[in-house]
Amino acid sequence: MRLITVAFAMAILATPALADDPKDPAMRTAAARARDQELTRQLNLGQLAHVRERDEAYAVGWRAVRDQGGTSTASRDYAIRASEHRQVLADYDYAQADYQQRMAAWRRQVAACKAGNWSTCQ
Repeated sequence: MRLITVAFAMAILATPALADDPKDPAMRTAAARARDQELTRQLNLGQLAHVRERDEAYAVGWRAVRDQGGTSTASRDYAIRASEHRQVLADYDYAQADYQQRMAAWRRQVAACKAGNWSTCQ
């Protein structure tokens, strides 16, 4: 049953699309091709208008950034987060070094206790 399902799915997925097919029966007449061409042109013009509006909105935002001295809120936030991250890493390095020093002292104390220095065995 699975094999039949897979074969059926492959047959459906393998069918060719008729878009831009010169042998497409719906595009045999010049009028149909002209309608298709006009529809495509209208869709392209709509997309062009959308892209221009989007780019203008971006340009307004970038002008505001330049007017503020070239730094946006996002870049200031990033700088703050980067500084905080560097501080966290420095704190971690300090804590790691402190831990290593305390472990070394503990190991020396254990070694002294095992060596017979009973005052270090507390």
